[in-house]
Amino acid sequence: MSEKKPRVVCYLNQFFGQIGGEDKADTPPHIEMKAVGPAGALDTELGDVANVVATVICGDNYINEKDKAYSQVADLINSAEPDLVVAGPAFNAGRYGMACAKACEVAGEELNIPAVSGMYEENPGLDPAKRYAYIVPTPDSAAGMRKALPQMAGLITKILKNEELGPPEEEGYFPRGQRKTLFADKRGSLRAVEMLLKRLAGEDIETELPMPVFDEVEPAPAVREINKSTVALVSSGGIVPAKNPDSIESASATKYGRYSLKGHNDMRQLDYRSIHGGYDSVYANEDGNRVVPLDVMRELEERGEVGKLHDYYYVTTGTGTSVANAKKMGEDIAQELKDSGVQAVILTST
Repeated sequence: MSEKKPRVVCYLNQFFGQIGGEDKADTPPHIEMKAVGPAGALDTELGDVANVVATVICGDNYINEKDKAYSQVADLINSAEPDLVVAGPAFNAGRYGMACAKACEVAGEELNIPAVSGMYEENPGLDPAKRYAYIVPTPDSAAGMRKALPQMAGLITKILKNEELGPPEEEGYFPRGQRKTLFADKRGSLRAVEMLLKRLAGEDIETELPMPVFDEVEPAPAVREINKSTVALVSSGGIVPAKNPDSIESASATKYGRYSLKGHNDMRQLDYRSIHGGYDSVYANEDGNRVVPLDVMRELEERGEVGKLHDYYYVTTGTGTSVANAKKMGEDIAQELKDSGVQAVILTST
């Protein structure tokens, strides 16, 4: 009689669970007693190691906004009697990442079983998730699915076979902030002295305790005479001309747009809409001033409280946009504004 395979349950959001996009983000959790979407591809990758027996699907808004969602998801996952939980992969989708972190917490805290997920390094769900799960680094978008799933499957295989996992850099998962006792040939003081001597000699060294590096941005000085200054509007809220002429991405943006405000006092006069993939755009589409406050700026301009509103505004989308791309766009926009004589910027979001 063949040995029973370990049971794996996958957690997916509404998009990867194949029930819809943003219009289904408020969907309560439910369970499919089969592998759905990427869970099916993962089942294939696992081969004879394990079976994906069920998929729990929940809308990103629902799990992040409803207090009862956690217990509902926990009950559904538990009902399938899993040996391991897989969440995502979430890539750089922030709400999805936070949802996957909750599914991982269910596995670690409620069921006391291992969990595996995949996320981009800048996903906000990474830090809370890695407390409960092994998180495989992924590209920033679902285009990297074919790369992410085999990596996750390899880690799952080792876990389910009770093989000892090596350090993160060897096994391919994010460091979890956990310390593990190891035996070394040399005591710590001697290793530290050897490292110091190498550094003094200009040789390459590898620290045993890497420290986090934080990007520090010095605040700009206050604008002294705003009533004499040219002020520009810049937004990450995704309000663009209806046909999105610059093809700005709805998430993980790599580009921005520059659009004229000349002769207009209200965004409702323009055929503009939101292409942002990270919020419900109904109210923004009803009145673009809610994201790009052209109406208020014209009032301030008329009252002399600002010198002049710049003739153009700049826009991109912030959701899922990598720090590197955001920094590059910010530098380019700032240079254009400086070249145009702009002294101040009002940055709006969602």
